[in-house]
Amino acid sequence: MKKIFLPFLVLLSILFSGTHVHAIEEPSFTVARQYKDFELREYAPYLVAEVTVPGPAADAGSQGFRLLAAYIFGKNKGERKIDMTAPVTQTPTQQKIAMTAPVTQKAAEAGFVIQFKMPAAYTLDTLPEPLDQSVRLTQVPGARYAVIRYSGFWTEDNYEKHLAKLKMLMASNQLEPLGTPVYARYDAPYVPWFMRRNEIWIATH
Repeated sequence: MKKIFLPFLVLLSILFSGTHVHAIEEPSFTVARQYKDFELREYAPYLVAEVTVPGPAADAGSQGFRLLAAYIFGKNKGERKIDMTAPVTQTPTQQKIAMTAPVTQKAAEAGFVIQFKMPAAYTLDTLPEPLDQSVRLTQVPGARYAVIRYSGFWTEDNYEKHLAKLKMLMASNQLEPLGTPVYARYDAPYVPWFMRRNEIWIATH
């Protein structure tokens, strides 16, 4: 079983150090419907800092995380520090994605979009401007997602197994997938594997 994002684990440890992981801010949502093994969530719009990085997936997470961590640690105009929120999300892009995708706002070459949610106290006008031009500030539109939650290690096998399960559950409940899956991680690496909160989101009607 291949572990993914090992440099990413070190970065997460640094970023979450001294932070009570389960008390940090998350995107606002309501549960539209609870199924046995997944749920439908209605997410309100929220602001993110994001970067697009090339694949493969095993490298993209640490590349994007490093750039975004630098931004919230003070690599911005005014050298202002921004509180860490959860989750950290990763979404594969396709070549020339349209601007209607829920989590990908601009056309991009094939790769991955890594996003940090920005604290709700900020607006696009009050967020400090990134010094790194690869970091973009944008708003993720409100959307409905089918979400499966699971614990365990951050591995390709674990992710693919639960992605396949979520797609099967959506099909059996006549839910049409829209866009690409979003991989969301909420916990620092020092959280035991069996207590970690991992999620996969797929937009739907």
